Amino acid sequence: MARPLKRRTLIVGSLAAISFARAASTKVWRIALVTSSPGASILNIIRTSLKSAGYEEGNNLVIDFREANGHYGRLPGLVDELIALKPDLIIAEATPAVAAAQMATTKIPIIMAPASDPIGAGFVKNFTHPGGNITGVANMFGDTTTKTLDIIRSVFPNVKKIGVLISNNPSHPPLLDLAARAAATIGILASGFVAKNPEDLENTFAQMKAANCEAVYVLADPPRPVLPAIALKDHLPTIFQVSSYVTTYGGLMSYGPNIRSFFTMAADYATRIMKGADPKELPVEQPTTFEFVINLRTARAMGIKIPEQVLLMADQVIE
Repeated sequence: MARPLKRRTLIVGSLAAISFARAASTKVWRIALVTSSPGASILNIIRTSLKSAGYEEGNNLVIDFREANGHYGRLPGLVDELIALKPDLIIAEATPAVAAAQMATTKIPIIMAPASDPIGAGFVKNFTHPGGNITGVANMFGDTTTKTLDIIRSVFPNVKKIGVLISNNPSHPPLLDLAARAAATIGILASGFVAKNPEDLENTFAQMKAANCEAVYVLADPPRPVLPAIALKDHLPTIFQVSSYVTTYGGLMSYGPNIRSFFTMAADYATRIMKGADPKELPVEQPTTFEFVINLRTARAMGIKIPEQVLLMADQVIE
């Protein structure tokens, strides 16, 4: 016959369970955030999103932050600095940062925020079951190329040649090839021009000007704030895949996914991992909202008339 539990045994067991739950709830999580671009605004979005989920700095959260400011060669060293602080997980903004984090660890969970072609880059096995320590958001920039070129053709119906601005971002060679093939189908020659670092942009735009490019298509990259001013100075109409070039830095046009959503989604991944989810079983997500933005102030400064039918297509027009 089983002996009944004594009251003292029940109390001790209950106190142990309460103590364990309290210890779990008061754990201080350490998140490493590394950005390929200037990252202050990204940090603020992630910080705010995590706070709304119950994770707050000074309470149960530490965020260690490093930014490469467009100098991708610095990323491996920045990642090494962060890993030395023993983070529970890493949020990596853009493909160059994800690649640097992947090279540094196969153990610490890595959240892509976002990445281009995660399967082709070798970050995940597939979107449904990533299979390793990396998961997060795919940006779908390759999927927007045809629409972007249609926009260029609609605004500049007689354009024959465009420059495609690339950096040493590892996602750019296949995106350049995709852009060149899509442009050829509508009678446009698209040639790639490289600016590895922000200080190379002046010279690269001069090369595009000398090559008689009539417009510039800037492949998705962490923003380089000086770029729109250089395009304006050289009078080269430029369309971006990243909207902050237009809304914040005065670029002419952009078409692509909503950028802010990448970082709120990254914070959601972090929350799920901190609650026990396994990165290898967290499906990769893709953006669902795309935005076409036109800056009419910049158009007027360049002497460009945006056709009415194009203005009607825009999600946002900056007067």
